[in-house]
Amino acid sequence: MTSELPELNSPRLVLRRPNSQDVNVRLALRRHKEIVEAYGGTFDSTAHFTRGDAEAAIRFIEEQEYAWVIDAGHFIGHVRLHSLDRHDKRASLAIGIDDPAYLGKGYGAEAVKLVLTYAFTHDWHRVSARVLATNAGAIACYRKCGMIEEGREREAAFVNGTWQDDIIMGVLDRGFIRP
Repeated sequence: MTSELPELNSPRLVLRRPNSQDVNVRLALRRHKEIVEAYGGTFDSTAHFTRGDAEAAIRFIEEQEYAWVIDAGHFIGHVRLHSLDRHDKRASLAIGIDDPAYLGKGYGAEAVKLVLTYAFTHDWHRVSARVLATNAGAIACYRKCGMIEEGREREAAFVNGTWQDDIIMGVLDRGFIRP
């Protein structure tokens, strides 16, 4: 965990480290079919989302070197940089909006732009993202943030019994327009 990771702010969001209240909020959000499948998972309507699941989700964020809770007045998801290569100054980005009330309203793009601004002002050269080809909302979000499609991994994810392609998207420091 990196306690020195700064809080990032925009008009509607605060990106911050997790706190003790996030577990209860994450627990109340439960799991939603469209969100689980957008992550590349298979939704099981009979599986209960437990306090242990919520604690594990928040602990996962805490354990990442560059990960923030997305706070729009309360926890709505998280965003992180991972697979860091300090020599090549590159990282991968992942974001998850866990509250369906905040999907499709620009919160994801706002959070991604904050993290990209942070990365590129801290001397990173490249940030990429992997997204299911069927996840039109995430693809649009990444494009809105300056990412372009760089490639496709055919049938790279097995979701609900079918193979799906992964789209690889990326943005370079010189191609990112800071908000």
